[in-house]
Amino acid sequence: MQDREAGEATTRIGFREFVGLMAALMATQAIPIDAMLPALPAIARTLGIDDENHGQWIITAYFVGLASGQLCWGVLSDRFGRRPMLLLALALYVLAAVLCGLATSFTSLLVWRAVHGLAAAGIVVVRSIIRDLYSGRHMARVMSLCFIVFLMVPVIAPSLGQLALLIAPWRHIFLLFGTFGAVVGVWTLLRLPETLHPEFRRTMHLAPLWSATRLVLGTRLSICYTLAQMTLFGTLVSYLGMVQQIFNTVYQRPALMPTVFALCAIAVGCTSFLNSRFVERFGMRTISHAGLLAFIAISAVHVVVALAHAEPLWLFVVLQSGTLAAFGLGLSNFMAMAMEPLGSVAGIGAALQGFVSQFFAALIGALIGRQFNGTLVPLAGGALLCGLASLGFVLLAERGKLFRAHHTDDHLTANGAHGAALSTVDPH
Repeated sequence: MQDREAGEATTRIGFREFVGLMAALMATQAIPIDAMLPALPAIARTLGIDDENHGQWIITAYFVGLASGQLCWGVLSDRFGRRPMLLLALALYVLAAVLCGLATSFTSLLVWRAVHGLAAAGIVVVRSIIRDLYSGRHMARVMSLCFIVFLMVPVIAPSLGQLALLIAPWRHIFLLFGTFGAVVGVWTLLRLPETLHPEFRRTMHLAPLWSATRLVLGTRLSICYTLAQMTLFGTLVSYLGMVQQIFNTVYQRPALMPTVFALCAIAVGCTSFLNSRFVERFGMRTISHAGLLAFIAISAVHVVVALAHAEPLWLFVVLQSGTLAAFGLGLSNFMAMAMEPLGSVAGIGAALQGFVSQFFAALIGALIGRQFNGTLVPLAGGALLCGLASLGFVLLAERGKLFRAHHTDDHLTANGAHGAALSTVDPH
């Protein structure tokens, strides 16, 4: 009966709605970061945080929970299916958001922020669902389309957060997070079919899990591109942690933060859109490797300008937008290439990759963010070092050669192991 109901549901969801729902699920994890950035100073005052750099722990705690949660959701989704795990995670998401809003101490807020991040299925299971249905350049295109919608969140979320602060205390922002999670949960319940075919469900026994773990960690492309993601993502975490302080301390214009943040996010959205249009023509490696080299070059210029203390606000917007635009060309393709060898273990694969890339990215971002000294040097210098480290991992993945064509770039499993699942979503 369940399978028949799922089959009926699949006939109702088309490709555009599928991409929109996947993006909305991903957005549930981005909104609790971006919308609350304007509230960090108010939270610090209310909860008695003396050192402004300590306020960055509110961001770090969320990322630590987000990374850790991926281990359980990925394994559970491989065993019990994608759809029920999404619904369970969204329920936890709503509960944690409400409890964050009710927190009375900095410690309790950090605990519930970590739990809020623990509801990480909006990223892990979404990637597994996409991998259930697509592979190669087609998977990269779908991920890029989701990423475009997903990246609209940082364009509007800080402004929404600042608007919310004008009409209500900061605690109400968390209630908005819970409301959004509930809406997406209802959409998922009513429209999303199960994409994991019953014959591909894995047991909870230790031996198969260990075998899958060895495949994920022992496959050169998987682990190297995961580490490349990790270092790039660390720069984003550091930026999120420092951006409000930069506008408060360096430019002393905190009201402009949402606008500038949106401009930088638009740059990422544009490059992600271009990636979705051209990745099938030029390939993931050509685009992502070029993007990574551009990221390093722009970061190097940013370091020089920051050291000279000659960076007016307009130049900061140009350089940071350029850095993030190059970031957008790399990250979604790195994700796709890391997942490419893991079709048979997509759930645990996405979980392990997500844990490694995001948990350690949170630590990298925290380390960079704690160096904030009232200048832009820590932000620019951290981005350059992370870009160089990411390049090192890419060179390991590609045996020292960039832009090398790879046969999996053109592979699509429309008639492969997941062909039955592919037929459940209208590709047009």
